[in-house]
Amino acid sequence: MILLTLIASVLIAAVSIYQFKKEARDYHQDRLERKEDAITEHINYILSTTTYPLTTKNLPLIFKEKIYELANIHSLEINIHDLKGNLLISSKGAFSVDKVAEPIPPIILKIIQSSTSKRFVDLQMINGQRYRSSYSYLKDTKFKPLGILNLPYVEETTFYQNELRNFLMRFGQVYLFMLLISFVIAYFLSSYITKSLQTISDKIRETQLNKKNEKIQLESTSHEIKSLVDAYNGMVDKLEESAVLLAQSEREEAWREMAKQVAHEIKNPLTPMRLTVQSFQRKFDPNDPNVYQKMNDYSKTLIQQIDTMSSVASAFSNFASLPAQQNETLNIVYVVQLALDIFNEHYIRFAAPEAEIITKIDRTQLIRIITNLVKNAIQSIPEDEENPLVSVNVFREGDTAKIVVKDNGKGISIENKNRIFEPKFTTKTSGMGLGLGIIKNIVESYHGSITFESELGAGTEFTVTLPIINT
Repeated sequence: MILLTLIASVLIAAVSIYQFKKEARDYHQDRLERKEDAITEHINYILSTTTYPLTTKNLPLIFKEKIYELANIHSLEINIHDLKGNLLISSKGAFSVDKVAEPIPPIILKIIQSSTSKRFVDLQMINGQRYRSSYSYLKDTKFKPLGILNLPYVEETTFYQNELRNFLMRFGQVYLFMLLISFVIAYFLSSYITKSLQTISDKIRETQLNKKNEKIQLESTSHEIKSLVDAYNGMVDKLEESAVLLAQSEREEAWREMAKQVAHEIKNPLTPMRLTVQSFQRKFDPNDPNVYQKMNDYSKTLIQQIDTMSSVASAFSNFASLPAQQNETLNIVYVVQLALDIFNEHYIRFAAPEAEIITKIDRTQLIRIITNLVKNAIQSIPEDEENPLVSVNVFREGDTAKIVVKDNGKGISIENKNRIFEPKFTTKTSGMGLGLGIIKNIVESYHGSITFESELGAGTEFTVTLPIINT
C-alpha cells in the first residue's frame, strides 16, 4: 500500500510539473503570436501610409523613427532584415563599440522561404533562459516580400516557477501526512496478517519432493488464511502422489532407454557375423589347401564379434547391479590414491597439497569415478607418444574439493564436445559409451559437478567438484 501511495504521488507530481510547464509554453507561444499579429498590422499600416517608395532599401528610412515607437507600444524588441538576412534597422539602441549584428542564418532563410505560412519560430536556451525568436516576411501592398521581421521574445517563467514551487511544497506536506498514516495502518495490518503467515512460510520453506511433508493445522484464523492453508494441504497431497508417479516414471524411462542402448549395441556385431557366415557358406571348399587357415580367420572374426557382444552384456550387467549409494564420510585424498594403485602404467602421476580432505560420498562410487576417468585418459594417449602422461591432482578450493584428471592424449574434437556425456556416445571402437554418463549421474547425485576442457592433439582435462564438510 505504501508503495502504491508513493507511485501515485510521484505520478501526480510528475503530471503536475508537466502541466505547469506546458501551460507556460502555451502561454508564451500565444502571447508571442498575439504580439506578432499586432505588430504586423501596425507595420502594414505604416507601409500603406508612407510616402517613400516601398522597396527594401527604403525600409530603414520608413521605420527610422517609427520602429522605436512600435517597440515602446508593444514592449518588444523589433528587428528588420533584408531578404538576404542582413540587419537593416533595429529598435535596440546601438553604440559605436557594438559589434556588427549577425545576419539571419541561411537555414532559417530556407525554412521561411519553403514554409506555407512564410513564418518560423526559433527556440533557444541561452544561459538557462529560454528564448523565442519569430521570423516572418514584410510585404508591400501587392504582397511582394520587402524584408524579414524578427521579434526576439524572452520567456519570463518566474510566475510559473513560483506557482510550481508553492504547489510542490503543499503537495509534499500532504504526502508526508499521508505517508505517516500509511505507515501506521500498514504496521497494524501486517501484524494481523503475518501472524499466521509465518507458520505457513516455514512449512512451505521445508517442503521437498523427496520427503514426507506435514500438513498445516491452524485454528481461529481468517477466511483468506484458511483458504491458503487448505490450498497448501491440498498441494502436499498432490505433491506426494506426484513424487510416487515421478519416481516410477523415471525408473521405467531409464530402463526403456537402457534397453534401447543394449539392443543397439548388440545389433552392431550381428551384421559382420552374418556377413562372415554367408561368405563362409559361399566360398567353403573342402579341397582348398588353405581351408584350415580360412576357417581360422572366420573363427577369429566371429570370436571378436562375440567378445564385443559379451562386453556389452557385461557393461549393462555392471550398470544394472550398481550398489545402493552410501553417504560415507571419507578422506578423498586417500581413496583416490588407493584407486590409482590398480594401474601399472608408470606415467601416472598423483599430487595432493593436503593429506586430508573430508567429504561425503560412497567409497565404491568414488573409486569407480577415478578408475573410469584414468582408464579413459590412458586409452586416449596414442601408442607412439614418446612422453605419455596422466596426472591426477586432488586439492581444496573454497568449500569444494577438486579432482583433476589430465592427459596429453588425442583430445576431443569440437563436434564431439557437446555429446561427451550422452549415455550411448563413445569415440572408441568398442564399449557402450556408458562410463561418462554414469559418472555424471553419480557426481550430481552427491551435489557435485563434472566438467572438462580439451584441445585436439594436446590432451583433455576432467574436473570433478564435490562439496566438503570441513573448512
